[in-house]
Amino acid sequence: QAQLVESGGGLVQAGGSLRLSCAASGIIFSINAMGWYRQAPGKQRELVATITSGTTTNYADFVKGRFTISRDNAKNTVYLQMNSLKPEDTAVYYCNAQIRHTPFRSSTDYWGQGTQVTVSS
Repeated sequence: QAQLVESGGGLVQAGGSLRLSCAASGIIFSINAMGWYRQAPGKQRELVATITSGTTTNYADFVKGRFTISRDNAKNTVYLQMNSLKPEDTAVYYCNAQIRHTPFRSSTDYWGQGTQVTVSS
């Protein structure tokens, strides 16, 4: 009933920047929290940053001061601005959104397909 489509990943040198986008579409009454997670090879998926519908943000310690999450509620889109990238930031980045399809039901978790971010040293 909803889909998340990510874009903006790619290859960048250490110290560079990338901006990820994730647009939600489908039957959407409202979106609660949205967020970004990442998974490096051989590691578990981990939280990068989240943002509530009221725009309260939360960041993993390893990205504080370097990454900024934001959202455009009119476009049902969440962004992740990544600056001062490090080789250890290399991972597949996944978008997450808690979507309500009607005002009468609780939200459902959706995930994007993932976008590769590779930071070369």
